[in-house]
Amino acid sequence: MDSRAPRAILYGLVAAFFFTSVYLFNRALVSGGGSWAWAVTLRFLLTLPCLALVVRRLGGLPGELKAHWPVWLLWSAVGFGGCGIGLAWGAANGPAWLTAGCFQTTIVAGPLLAPLIYRDRRGKISWPVLAIGGWILLGIAAMEAGRGERTPGWGDVPGILAVLVAAFSYPLGNRKILLHLERTGTVLTPTQRVFGMTLMSLPLWFLLGAGTWAAQGPPSLREIGLCLGIAFFGGTIATVAFFHATQSVASDPTALAAVEAMQAAELPISAALGALFLGEAWPRGLAAWGAAAVLLGILFFERLSARSAKRL
Repeated sequence: MDSRAPRAILYGLVAAFFFTSVYLFNRALVSGGGSWAWAVTLRFLLTLPCLALVVRRLGGLPGELKAHWPVWLLWSAVGFGGCGIGLAWGAANGPAWLTAGCFQTTIVAGPLLAPLIYRDRRGKISWPVLAIGGWILLGIAAMEAGRGERTPGWGDVPGILAVLVAAFSYPLGNRKILLHLERTGTVLTPTQRVFGMTLMSLPLWFLLGAGTWAAQGPPSLREIGLCLGIAFFGGTIATVAFFHATQSVASDPTALAAVEAMQAAELPISAALGALFLGEAWPRGLAAWGAAAVLLGILFFERLSARSAKRL
């Protein structure tokens, strides 16, 4: 059996662990009076030097960006820009639990977008994949309902919509760049690909940063410090791990969907970390059942992707 799928899922879980920090840093920043615009702008501006420390060689990346810069400019803006802005704005206009929960719709975004992205067998909607994804989303809904938080109201709708845009933008930009590299035959490491997309998203962040500076003034040292944490844990470690996972199974739609679904582990991980280190209560009742459903769905995905890899 091809061992890439289980290994890719493991990398996806590692990415989920470090992606959890993004919600915490974002909420800490905006709840302390920080700007959502500076939160997302500084995240990517600071991610670039962090990545420069770990990129050993650029390989064919400079030639690839020079030859196909419009493709990279577009899908970097969609994947990183749409996702980053949606999450940061959503965090500023809603509670962190709602942002984290809504973003988990990304586990079904990739499979639903597949017919619009691919023209081969990967373009077919996999109903087993959507069924497991739906099961995980039900588990997430149960976790959120079991927290005893207030019921979302109409005032939360703009934030929810922004996070949904983020949830679909991230797999769309990632998959489009993967497909482009596949068509051109360009071989890049996951770190080189993250570096390239971050670099090509800079025009967007320069524009947003200039507008934010003009409207609100320069960022504070607190904002810079928190964004440095987001850049290191989310923009560098988590993103490189996630891109490594998706790149290794790019030709297998089931395994690719399984890797994307590993982001659902962020909620059980955050609940466990809160209980272990922050003195928060462990999930009980409906929340515990929801967490169990999420973990069971992850196991279902691992089995389904393993069988898919065996058929390839």
